[in-house]
Amino acid sequence: MDDRSPQEQASPEVHRRIQASFDRQGLMSHLGARISHIGPGRVHIVLPSRPEVTQQHGYFHAGATSAIADSAGGYAAYTLFPEHTEVLTVEYKINLLAPAVGDRIEATGTVLKSGRTLTVCQLEVFGVQDGQRKLVANGQQTLIRVNLPER
Repeated sequence: MDDRSPQEQASPEVHRRIQASFDRQGLMSHLGARISHIGPGRVHIVLPSRPEVTQQHGYFHAGATSAIADSAGGYAAYTLFPEHTEVLTVEYKINLLAPAVGDRIEATGTVLKSGRTLTVCQLEVFGVQDGQRKLVANGQQTLIRVNLPER
């Protein structure tokens, strides 16, 4: 069971590092996604509904749903990594449980196990309509910590 508070905030240094990395992601910018919470081992990403992120039936596209889930998990892991490291996804599996509908979707990445090299995260995506949240996707992800070269 996860004993971290959902609203616990990361340190200002970690927050800056995560946000700076997120801001360099062209895909997240292109989709219109933004980080709404950064806590130790937990990150939330929000994607507002707009025609460019939907599929032919008007639901959020699975690619957009999966992309924000992947980033939420990656940044959740990154909150626990030391400085001078980066994060890369090794693999993830996502189950699409229901059509993703709403004013927005919200992805939450939560670290289940942080290791020296590999980290495993839980991924959840919720459709949010008029303040009501519905789980539309969940999954699991493995990430690797990459040490940056010394300067």
